[in-house]
Amino acid sequence: MKIAPLARSLVYSALFISFVLVFLPAQVLRLSQAKTPSTVEWPQVVGMVLVAFGAVLAIWCVVTFGTIGQGSPAPFDPPRRLVIRGPYRFVRNPMYVGSLLALGGAALYFTSLPLLGFIIFIWIVEHALVYFYEEPTLRRTFGDDYEQYCRGVRRWTPRFNRRSANA
Repeated sequence: MKIAPLARSLVYSALFISFVLVFLPAQVLRLSQAKTPSTVEWPQVVGMVLVAFGAVLAIWCVVTFGTIGQGSPAPFDPPRRLVIRGPYRFVRNPMYVGSLLALGGAALYFTSLPLLGFIIFIWIVEHALVYFYEEPTLRRTFGDDYEQYCRGVRRWTPRFNRRSANA
């Protein structure tokens, strides 16, 4: 295992996560004057679970990119090898799924409709990035291996079966 690719992956991801999953949502909450709930009820508990699950999934993706792919999630430092192991066995974009789960958990925790709107906006941006940039780039870079992977693993919704696990 090379340390440099993992370190790059961790640094780039920390910057992205800090901006998109912490700073921007905090601004949405501030501008909408959302308040921290005074009691912890089921929306807060479910929200905390979703945030934790999304964070663990995103960290798993970052480590997988750095160790297996020998690159990072950043477009200017892409993986050198096609990453189809770890969470990528089940869904092609688990890092984005993790980010949306974490944001959804925060929206639920704060019961914030403006934050839900932000999630919809982020998903549209992520989908456009995947569809118009990432997938064509991966097809050019990895060719038939990527095509085969796409046939066995869905873009946004996980498939938990043997075929996806062996893709």
